[in-house]
Amino acid sequence: MEITNSTVHAKANIYFEGRVISHTIITQDNEHKTVGVILPGTYHFGTGKAERMEIVEGACEVVLDGSDKMDAHAAGVAFDVPASSGFTIAVKDAPCHYICSFLD
Repeated sequence: MEITNSTVHAKANIYFEGRVISHTIITQDNEHKTVGVILPGTYHFGTGKAERMEIVEGACEVVLDGSDKMDAHAAGVAFDVPASSGFTIAVKDAPCHYICSFLD
């Protein structure tokens, strides 16, 4: 995937002792996104705004807050996370690369 005509914030967002790293992108339409990589492990993220997570390489398993259902996601698949909630993401063998879009 390519995001053209955008501003990239060079300073990384670093979580979980460097196991999750992303960069903020602002598109020409003022959409906010992050592009990043999740190294193997299990992590929980909270959300303010609703989010769409697009997996661009690798795979993960996700449990949305309030659910017991674990869904597997591979490259080419997206999942949505409601505003003011969160999700637990598990990456097993290889890094998982993603694009996160913040939804209004």
